[in-house]
Amino acid sequence: MKKLIAAVAASLLMMSAGAQTVPAPSIAAKSWLLLDATSGQVIAAQDPNARIEPASLTKVMTAYVVFGAIRDKKLALNTMVNVSTRAWKVDSSSSKMFIDPATPVSVDDLLHGLMVQSGNDAAVALAEAVAGDEGTFVVLMNREAQRMGLKNTKFANPHGLPSPDNYSTAQDLAQLATNVIRDFPEFYKIDSVKQFTYNKITQQNRNRLLWLDPTVDGMKTGHTESSGYSMIASARRPNGASGQRRLISVVSGASSDAVRTQESQKLLNWGFQNFDTVKLYSKGQAIATPEVWKGSQGSVKIGFTNDVLVTVPKGVAGKLKPVLERKDPLVAPLPRNGRVGTLRMMVDNKPLLVLPVVALEEVQEASIFGRAWDSLRLMIK
Repeated sequence: MKKLIAAVAASLLMMSAGAQTVPAPSIAAKSWLLLDATSGQVIAAQDPNARIEPASLTKVMTAYVVFGAIRDKKLALNTMVNVSTRAWKVDSSSSKMFIDPATPVSVDDLLHGLMVQSGNDAAVALAEAVAGDEGTFVVLMNREAQRMGLKNTKFANPHGLPSPDNYSTAQDLAQLATNVIRDFPEFYKIDSVKQFTYNKITQQNRNRLLWLDPTVDGMKTGHTESSGYSMIASARRPNGASGQRRLISVVSGASSDAVRTQESQKLLNWGFQNFDTVKLYSKGQAIATPEVWKGSQGSVKIGFTNDVLVTVPKGVAGKLKPVLERKDPLVAPLPRNGRVGTLRMMVDNKPLLVLPVVALEEVQEASIFGRAWDSLRLMIK
C-alpha cells in the first residue's frame, strides 16, 4: 500500500513539469519551491534539491517531534519543564524566549516560544523534555526525516544554529511542512499566533505575512549570516466548488526579511491566481468494472485507494481526458489494492499525469470447473 501511494505521489510530481504552461515568476532567492498541498504537486521550483542551511526552519521538525510526543502521551501541554543551564545559556546572541532555570515553564509556553518567538532556548528545553538530552532528540528528528522520505535532510541540533551536519532542501522542507499540517492541525494553529509574551517580554512572530495576508496561517522563518533569510509560508484560499486549497512556499537564501516576505507573497499569489486544483476521482470510486477470468465473480471494480486531485493551469481542467490501460486479461486471484492497470490523464494528446489503477475488491479463484471453463474460453478468444 505504501509503495502504491508513493507511486501516485511520484507520478504527480513527475508530471507537474509537463503541466507547467504559465511562466513562473522571477524570485529573488537562491532556492525556492511552490507546492500545492491539496494535490501534492510541485507547481514550480528553482533548485529545489540544492542543499541549504535551514537555520530556524529546523524548528519545524523540532515541533513535529514534540507534537508526536504529546500525541503519544509522553508529555502534555500543561507539563511543567525544569529549565536546564544548557537551555538557558544557548547562544546568547541568537533568538530566545528568555526562560530561566529558576522557573519551570509549560510545554505549551515552550511551543509558543519555539514557533512564535523562534527561541533557541525553547528548542533545547523541549528536546530535553522529550528525550532527556539534545543528542537523543536529534536522533528522533533524523528518524522522522527518514520515515518521511526526506532523503536530502540531516539535523544536528533542535534549533538550527549553524552546523555542517544540519542541512535540508526546499523540496524536503515543503514535505515536512505538509506533514505538520496534515498530522497535527490542532497544534499547527500555534504558527498563526502573531505575538507571544513570556517573562514579561512580548515578541512578534517574524512571519510578516500574517499581517499582510489573512489567508496565510503559518509557518516559520529562519536566518543566519551564512544562510541568508528563509521562509516556509502556507495559505488557504477558496477553490471554487471544491472547498479550500492550500499552497506552501519555501524560499531560501533571500537577502533580507523584506525580500523573503515579498517573494513568498509573490509565489503564493501567482499559484492561486494561475492554477486550479480539481478532483478527478474519489477514494474507492469505481472507474470501470472489467471482466475477470477464472474468478469467483465475473467482474471487479477498479479505481484508486485515495482521492485523486490534480493542479492544472486555469482553463485546462475542461480539456482533461482519461485513457485507461488495463493489464488484460485480468485473471484471478486478484488481491484488493493490487495494481491492474494505468490511467493516463491527457491534455491535447499529451500526458499530464500517470496514475496506478488498483482492484478495489478481492477476487478469489473460481472452482476447478470454473477455472477449466475459463481456460478453454481464453484459448479460443
